[in-house]
Amino acid sequence: MCDGQQTLTTGRAARELELRTGEFELALQLGEVRTVPVGRDDRPGGAGSLGRRRVPAEEIARLQAEPGFPEALRDRIRAVSTTEAAALMGIGPGRVMRLTRAGCFGPVRFYVNRYGAVVWLYLASEVTGFAEREPALLRGNTPAAMRVMLDSGQDWRARQWRSRRVAQLMGQTDDPWESAAVIAAVLPPEELASVAEDPLERSLLRRLRPTLASVITVTPAARESFERVVTAEEFDEVLWYRVNLSRGLERARREDPGRLRTPAATASATRPGQPPSFLNSPSWDGRTRPTVP
Repeated sequence: MCDGQQTLTTGRAARELELRTGEFELALQLGEVRTVPVGRDDRPGGAGSLGRRRVPAEEIARLQAEPGFPEALRDRIRAVSTTEAAALMGIGPGRVMRLTRAGCFGPVRFYVNRYGAVVWLYLASEVTGFAEREPALLRGNTPAAMRVMLDSGQDWRARQWRSRRVAQLMGQTDDPWESAAVIAAVLPPEELASVAEDPLERSLLRRLRPTLASVITVTPAARESFERVVTAEEFDEVLWYRVNLSRGLERARREDPGRLRTPAATASATRPGQPPSFLNSPSWDGRTRPTVP
């Protein structure tokens, strides 16, 4: 029970909705399945209310009552590879890769294969939607501005994934410290330290750090690839997150200053920093460069 409302664990909810673990996780991220926080977990790795969520029973009933359940729900969360996206659009995989590198549409999730290579997955509905909106980009010569981007080595896939994931997590909390922790999660450690100079603040942000992606990284190469995806790199993107983290911290200090001085925060700040967990949009319109971040 949560606030008098009957709720289910995420595992039970996935079974009720006839979804595999990965499908259910994506459904949560996309907002297809509504969740509610269950208290606040400020322990290391607890991620505050972002780390403890359940699914209302009425939400399960709503989805089960939809026409075409469960296939209709699965269709809305269907993720496809580059090759599958190419088949949906009737073009070659190479052109799909160029479109995604240029930011025409962004990945919805990823995994790292045994060779340490990042494999991107795209929402099928977004792929077909782009093809319907921009048929001119599927055939003929690549626009000059896009060629310049690609020739210079730009690749917006990881950047778009980060932007989407941050927006998803920010939409799940009104807590100022949790919101700041979401932004902090994608900043390089040295950038985070320069914005949050107080060790107590950094400690709290680490403890509230949300899970960005559930990706298995069993080799050093895979771990390195994962870190590259979840960490902002380009100067303008890093600057954008720095500015927003600074604003978020100002809000948190103003609205909830007592959170910072809890015994757990003080004790954690005296210990060495914990390594980040490894279980952890801009768009191209054919005319202008994608916007930040």
